[in-house]
Amino acid sequence: MVTDQLNVEVSGQGPALVLIHGWGLNGAVWHHIVDTLALHFEVHVVDLPGFGHSNQVPVKTQLSCWVDMIAKQIDKPAIWLGWSLGGLVATQAATRYPQLVSKLVTVASSPKFVADADWHGIKPDVLNMFQSQLKTDFAVTLERFLAIQAMGSESAKQDIKNLKSILQQRPLPNESALKIGLDLLDSVDLREQLTDIKQPFLRMYGRLDSLVSHRAIKAIDQLAPQSEKVVFQKASHAPFISHHQDFIEELLTFTLNKVVDS
Repeated sequence: MVTDQLNVEVSGQGPALVLIHGWGLNGAVWHHIVDTLALHFEVHVVDLPGFGHSNQVPVKTQLSCWVDMIAKQIDKPAIWLGWSLGGLVATQAATRYPQLVSKLVTVASSPKFVADADWHGIKPDVLNMFQSQLKTDFAVTLERFLAIQAMGSESAKQDIKNLKSILQQRPLPNESALKIGLDLLDSVDLREQLTDIKQPFLRMYGRLDSLVSHRAIKAIDQLAPQSEKVVFQKASHAPFISHHQDFIEELLTFTLNKVVDS
């Protein structure tokens, strides 16, 4: 049934924490950490429009529309945490709805994902390749993108297996959502907005990430000097999967000034 309501699953008690997944996946990507986080937060796990259990939600082509949809359903101050493409959503929310974003956390994300003459990012022909493959082989395109996300991690094989399993836990994304998501990765540039972020801001990265390089991280340092940064030295694009205990400790230290027992 077509609906304009996103699937948002809520668990736990405490300060509100919004978790926003990346391209091609869904809210189940957080299953490694959501139970622990629910001990400290009221966790809101979002399926973006067209993904997971929101796969029948009409997908708008503008990032601001995605932000508006989440803000409409979670109309309270919250910590917004976005991974990869979800980081773009969370970043724009911080400036578009500052009264609703108490703290901002981005994970393996960049204000601009595609490379150009003065920015280190994903090569345009790589995104073009995925766009072309979507038209011919939906499943293979998703599988290849999952492989790229784990590339470099010492636990890459297990990470890919976990990501595939996560994708299968909920309905597959619709093709329109995948195409629009790639278009957003290709076109969105939030670099100028970083200086407008007034909330406490934490950026988390994997040093071995092939989608957000260390050179891009250094450039973001200059654009957001007010932010804090954590780099997981042996992680790739999904540190909350490959290094979930370390990830949770860093997140709790930043958000609540406490450390979870190992």
